Amino acid sequence: MLGFSGTREWVYPQSITGRFTTLRRWTFFALHLILLVPPWVMVGGHPLLLIDIPARQVFLAGTIFTSSDSFFFLLLLLFLAFALFFFTSLWGRLWCGYACPQTVFLETWIRSLEIWIEGDRSQRKRRDRQGWSFDRVWRKVAKWASFLAVSILLAMAIVSLFAPARELWTGGSGSLAYSFVAFFTFLWYLDFTWFREQFCNFLCPYARFQSALTDDETLLIGYDPARGEPRGGKEAAVDGRCIACQKCVVVCPQGIDIRDGFQMECIQCARCIDACVSVMDRLGHRTLVEYTSLAEQEGRTVRRLRPRTVVYGGLLVALVAFGFTLMAQRLPFEATVNRVPGSLFTLDPDGYIRNTYLLKITNNKPGDAPVEFQVSVEGIPGAQVLAQDVELASTETRTLPLIVRVPQDQGLGRTTLIEVRIVSPDGEIDIPTTFKTGATIDAGTHRD
Repeated sequence: MLGFSGTREWVYPQSITGRFTTLRRWTFFALHLILLVPPWVMVGGHPLLLIDIPARQVFLAGTIFTSSDSFFFLLLLLFLAFALFFFTSLWGRLWCGYACPQTVFLETWIRSLEIWIEGDRSQRKRRDRQGWSFDRVWRKVAKWASFLAVSILLAMAIVSLFAPARELWTGGSGSLAYSFVAFFTFLWYLDFTWFREQFCNFLCPYARFQSALTDDETLLIGYDPARGEPRGGKEAAVDGRCIACQKCVVVCPQGIDIRDGFQMECIQCARCIDACVSVMDRLGHRTLVEYTSLAEQEGRTVRRLRPRTVVYGGLLVALVAFGFTLMAQRLPFEATVNRVPGSLFTLDPDGYIRNTYLLKITNNKPGDAPVEFQVSVEGIPGAQVLAQDVELASTETRTLPLIVRVPQDQGLGRTTLIEVRIVSPDGEIDIPTTFKTGATIDAGTHRD
């Protein structure tokens, strides 16, 4: 399983430094902050980000979203989808090389630990070709143990987005949370020790449909055959042609040769660019591997504004505008009104017709201070409304009885539309419902 049966063709990417490698490291650092920091930062008494699936609540930057806000989740999914389409049409597999968790964790943790424990490419290859020895055994055990530690750390960080971090990391969470920790640990450990680049090549669907999102003007990493061929020879170093040093090949984490042209396996990580730059700079020539496009290589003008980018960009702008508009109108509480089951109306002994409802109010405003809610009914002049005002703490839900009484001689029809108004310091909600009288039934009839 761990790569010594001869059936697994291992890739030994050589370490490299350069402008794009440095840029990726800063990007990876920022993405680690996004993963690790939010569960520990408290805003309004709740984590900066917590997805509480059992309670069907999402805490995000001091805002509480519930199941009634599912439309925002749909907008988010649409935004992410069209953002992927838009950025892919412009800059190719930017996601794969700079933001995919597979790339981020492999490059940040696994490659670094592997080089630290077993050495760089040539040393690792030499040790793996040799027989088992004490030196090889302790290095392998140390490496696999460190991979397991990283897998547990990342699994805990991921589950911390779905369970309170302080309870999870101190052993206070339930068995379900730790079951998911074990599950994610297994997945990451399998990926780090075995799957690695095979995930990108065989499992990830993005590589399969990216060709439908790109065209000749999409940015990609390419080798310039016009300046680089023919390769090798004594004159290559002088002419600025490819000297066949193979450095762009040995640094590739996917095990491909960028000089063979655009390939599905390329994750556009730009390690080959840094490798070629490090060689060609010493020879006084421009790199042969760079960010380019098929149109640019053919001498055509590259258009950033073209039909697919305009459509994707327009959809993104529309989604963002629509989302912000909905957020501006959103109130931090929910309310529903339902008639008491099995009851339409009741004729009271004093001649009043009574309708009884159940009013459910949920306070979605974060913070320690309770929020007061006032209830009133509009639509029937002179109606008696029996409803209590209520104070609710953050995330608290309460169901209250609401009684509306009207004199029988007021002459209302069988069904009258009314509105139940719930008012808080943050706004008000009007909920339409109906008042039933049984106008066609004899006055002395009692109905439940």
